[in-house]
Amino acid sequence: MRALVFNGKLRFEMSYPDPSMEEGEALIRVLCVGICNTDLEIVKGYMSYSGIVGHEFVGVVEDCHDQRWIGKRVVGEINCGCGSCRICQNGIEKHCPERTVLGIVRRNGVCADYITLPVENLHMIPDSIADEEAVFVEPLAAAFRVVEQVPIASSHKVIVLGDGKLGLLVVQVMQMMRCDLTLIGKHESKLRIAQQQGIAAAFAEQYKGGKADVVVDCTGSPDGFESALGLTRPEGILILKSTFAQKANLNMSPIVVDEMTLIGSRCGPFGPAIDGLARGVIRVKPLVTRIMPFEMGVEAFGIASQRETLKVLLRVSS
Repeated sequence: MRALVFNGKLRFEMSYPDPSMEEGEALIRVLCVGICNTDLEIVKGYMSYSGIVGHEFVGVVEDCHDQRWIGKRVVGEINCGCGSCRICQNGIEKHCPERTVLGIVRRNGVCADYITLPVENLHMIPDSIADEEAVFVEPLAAAFRVVEQVPIASSHKVIVLGDGKLGLLVVQVMQMMRCDLTLIGKHESKLRIAQQQGIAAAFAEQYKGGKADVVVDCTGSPDGFESALGLTRPEGILILKSTFAQKANLNMSPIVVDEMTLIGSRCGPFGPAIDGLARGVIRVKPLVTRIMPFEMGVEAFGIASQRETLKVLLRVSS
């Protein structure tokens, strides 16, 4: 099969070995994939990963021991736990110490003609959601994780820092909470997307609105974390969504002095994400910068890394 593979260098392969379906798994023909910031960090050395890249996808089940799944259009949760350890038994497989993770930890990713995933990881996609929207389910679920971890009230002042792909998803989820909300970023075209959806937005260097009860850092950079600290009020909550490959020297003293709560936030619930897309309350099509053929995958990663780019999609199959 065709595959986009990273092994110190990203390359497109025409004859990569087909995956073998194990017990409890489904064989999925990939339709469309999205390139996210974590993928870009992977090809910089994040997690020391090698193999097929990518984890955001929509596809069609072609083979499965459970016949009810065959022919269904699906997306999939990316973490595959061992199923037997204490953490898995407590229902938090995404933190299993032996887990594999699509395109990130010891499991080939989705930039390929075919993938396999455990059936328990799959979610069916209704016909009302187009392929180019369905690829956003996984990152949108990560955005919904924020409000799953921290209940947001209408009285809360909330800042989302970072106007990239994830920031623009998080701010739409926060908008549903009817809080006092501002997106802070650096790119006029990206901030405009939020403003067109009725969300207040400001350039980082021009923001004068004061500190917030809740700050969500979606910048993907150590400098962003420092900025987020400065925007969080004493006894406020700072939610860290960023992952980056390079090591950083961070001043953690303000967290102690101002008694802030720091929360790491990663993968989230697929159900609310699918529902939000199906009802049209989350709009993701404005975030798509370009849809490219699968064979241009290496070039697509280059385009996705450019500052003004939002989401680049790869059309793998029709």
